Amino acid sequence: MKLVRRNFLHLAAGAAALPAVSRIARAQAYPTRPVRVIVGYPPGGGTDIFVRLVCQALSERLGQSFIVENRAGASSNLATEGVVRAPADGYTLIATDGAAAINATLYDRLNFNFVRDIVLVGMSRAPLVMVVHPSFPAKTLVEFISYAKANPGKITMGSAGIGNPTHIAGEMLKLMAGIDMIHVPYRGGGPLTNDLVGGQVDVAFNGLQQTVEYIRAGRLRALAVTGIKRSPALSEVPAIHDFVPGYELSNWYTLGLRKDTPVAMIDKLNREINAVLVEAKLSARLVDTGVEPFLESSANLGKFVAVETEKLGKVIRAANIKPE
Repeated sequence: MKLVRRNFLHLAAGAAALPAVSRIARAQAYPTRPVRVIVGYPPGGGTDIFVRLVCQALSERLGQSFIVENRAGASSNLATEGVVRAPADGYTLIATDGAAAINATLYDRLNFNFVRDIVLVGMSRAPLVMVVHPSFPAKTLVEFISYAKANPGKITMGSAGIGNPTHIAGEMLKLMAGIDMIHVPYRGGGPLTNDLVGGQVDVAFNGLQQTVEYIRAGRLRALAVTGIKRSPALSEVPAIHDFVPGYELSNWYTLGLRKDTPVAMIDKLNREINAVLVEAKLSARLVDTGVEPFLESSANLGKFVAVETEKLGKVIRAANIKPE
């Protein structure tokens, strides 16, 4: 009887361990089929460009397709909600930017809480660049601020959408420099850049990725970058912080999953994304457009977004920004 009982206990213990072993095996094999990556913006913007580069590298590294799907609307909220409602199986990712931290304050009612419901698996950060059409009278940031003070409410400031980081960056300068500009929201960074180059809008705080080549070609004039220091991609362009002490805002591009996705899958994807971000080929392309890898664990990325949410929320309340 004792032998039978021991055998039964061994079998029971083995059966109990099977689910854990199965989960580990699935995580090690992950992904075994194509992965959907839902981008919260139209094609051509900074988030879209970053994600497509990373997804191509991930596909080559992991041997599965990472299929990008653009689902624009409500400053990436539609895309995020879609991921929150998708199965927590590791095969649906959200790709968004600093708007994720902004939306928590901007919108009174959301069907999700980004910090609570999404776990981040990779991120890069990038300053924005303040650019004007070459025909604009000001050639430096100091001249721009002087011109804005002499012409209150006459400068049009484009953004990739209400509450987008490109909008918050401009509102922050308005508050800190004491100037007034008319906000003109667009549906994404691509349409904004097209109108900026065409001279339909005076100034924008745009992503370097979709702007740097126009700057180098002389089709746009860079006045300053929004980070705490100069960007290697535009080393001759000063930081707004140099003239407006305390000003700092960097956008970030990130990939995330539902929070209740198996931890082993989260950790694997976090490792793989961090690895591709420092691969020579991809890293060179990102740095050339002012994007710097932010190589952190999922837990630390979550803490970073929580701090950003509080910081940017103060600007939103001070500027009384309301969604469309």
